[in-house]
Amino acid sequence: MEHLQTLTWTDAWYLAPEVTLSIATIVLALLDLVLPRRINRDIIGWLTLAGLLASAVFVVWLMFDFKDLEGAAQVHTLVGGSYRIDDFGNLLKLVFIGASAFIVFSSLGTVRDEEIPIKGEFYYLLLPAVLGAMVMSSSGDLITLFVGLELLSITSYILVAARKNASQSSEAAFKYVVTGGVASAFILYGMSFLYGVIGSTNLADIMSGMQGAMESSEALIYVSLFLMTAGFAAKLALAPFHVWASDVYQGAPTPVTAFLAVVAKGAAFAMLYRIFFMFMTYFTLNTDGVMKHDVFLALAVLSAAAMIVGTAGALRQRNVKRLLALSGVANAGILLIPLALDLTRLHSSVFSEFIYYLIAYAVMNIGAFSVLTIVARSAGNETISGFAGLYHRAPWTAAGMTILLCSLAGLPVTGGFFGKLFILFATVQTKTYWLAAILLVTTVVSYAVYFSFIRQMYLRSGEVDSGLRLSWPAAVSIWLCVAGTLVLGFLPKPILEWIDKLFELPFDMLVS
Repeated sequence: MEHLQTLTWTDAWYLAPEVTLSIATIVLALLDLVLPRRINRDIIGWLTLAGLLASAVFVVWLMFDFKDLEGAAQVHTLVGGSYRIDDFGNLLKLVFIGASAFIVFSSLGTVRDEEIPIKGEFYYLLLPAVLGAMVMSSSGDLITLFVGLELLSITSYILVAARKNASQSSEAAFKYVVTGGVASAFILYGMSFLYGVIGSTNLADIMSGMQGAMESSEALIYVSLFLMTAGFAAKLALAPFHVWASDVYQGAPTPVTAFLAVVAKGAAFAMLYRIFFMFMTYFTLNTDGVMKHDVFLALAVLSAAAMIVGTAGALRQRNVKRLLALSGVANAGILLIPLALDLTRLHSSVFSEFIYYLIAYAVMNIGAFSVLTIVARSAGNETISGFAGLYHRAPWTAAGMTILLCSLAGLPVTGGFFGKLFILFATVQTKTYWLAAILLVTTVVSYAVYFSFIRQMYLRSGEVDSGLRLSWPAAVSIWLCVAGTLVLGFLPKPILEWIDKLFELPFDMLVS
């Protein structure tokens, strides 16, 4: 009982971003019930956007509070260390909130009733999903991490099934529930082994108890790590656990697909890094045994398989959602590389490489999905052929999509190019040459995937000759994403230096 702690008013201040989203969810749910059905539900969308921005303001405020502090004061722990307010979590929270805000904003006035017949519910159900992602990024305990994971997962299941009258949406939701449930079971089973060996679910306690646990129960830790690895691989759609992604992305409404591709994937990575970074650090500093080699190799093989399978599968896809799902598989493999590399003096910027490419991945994917929403509405389908003649119908939109595609392909000077380049340098520094070769080859092959869009937009004549109807929120969102990927491309060094300065390995990742 002595370890039990209650929340104080000071603690509530540190939880202001999460509390804001919780209150906004309740208020908007009640408002949606009392509003007459004839009222446009976009008002719920605008209020959802306001709630997200308010939460982001509190996150930034907390980051400034930490700015002038030194040492352990940069981390505030709540409820016996089960929840941590640190720069690792704060940076990821800003990514999740910003991505969700872009998704909501771009959908205003754009998404049709056939796409999302329950607009009010769609908007305010995004808030608890974002809340779950934020909990996953700040948790310092296995139980809290799993609660955040399930909050995000359950809400996402409902959002995928938002098209109530579409059998494709129902099928996608069913597949997502089954695969998500199995993945959660693997993760929870692996956590239970870890708890049984260490005797605690607190990540700091697990780190401090690793030495004794390795001496007495190395085999159980081995089993625990590989069970959790399988569960996270399924959550992240890493090959060969990726088969659900194409069907779910195609069946879900486009804004929901964008949310799954960016926020849900990023939150799973946050949880993966929280748990596995401790083990990677311990293995690097304390042992050169078989377990260290096997864990690093397993993560590297998953990364390589995802890049190869995702890129190869996208080559023959004509449906844009399925293509972007497979592109997401390949990109998940790239995002996993920093964690799969041996931590050495030459490679200590794991988090900087990860967060930089995650931001680049978020802006280019949200922009691409926003363009897809507009094009699919005009063409009546979600195939690549719908982009035919886009340059003649909407030259500025085609130009913006071209920049986003160049970033996805990893061409200079874009955020995607430098994100891949920094990770490539890390593989070379750690002498993981085979992984570097796979990253290079799959990147070159992916040019054929993304250039197929450019060929359609500029070299094909479309069946639809009229101009493209573009709502101003969608247009603003697309060009903000384009601007974001260009800023990341032209100013990579200042951004990376800012992340490095903000992020402190001993305090943010529980390795002190």
